[in-house]
Amino acid sequence: MTNQEPDPNFVRNQPALRRSRGTEWIVVGGIFAAVTVTVLLLTGTVPGIVGAVVNAAAFVAMVVVRFVAPLQRPRLWTLAILLGVIAVSSLVAILLAIAVT
Repeated sequence: MTNQEPDPNFVRNQPALRRSRGTEWIVVGGIFAAVTVTVLLLTGTVPGIVGAVVNAAAFVAMVVVRFVAPLQRPRLWTLAILLGVIAVSSLVAILLAIAVT
């Protein structure tokens, strides 16, 4: 069983997490961050502004990781996690902004 090829259907075996240079993550993260920051700033609430700052900081961290991290797999996993941070922080901020209003 240990000599078998890894199952290509597992999430961790995606090409974007194994062989990518990270550019896809930056493009998707940039679009996602731009949209969420815009929406959060338009709410005009404190949670919206804090969420926008968190999203912008996470995207800046993505760019830094993309160009500084030397190892490919940890770099790609970090980019994926930071994209998840953008998504989760956006959701939490928008729910808090709705609760405040």
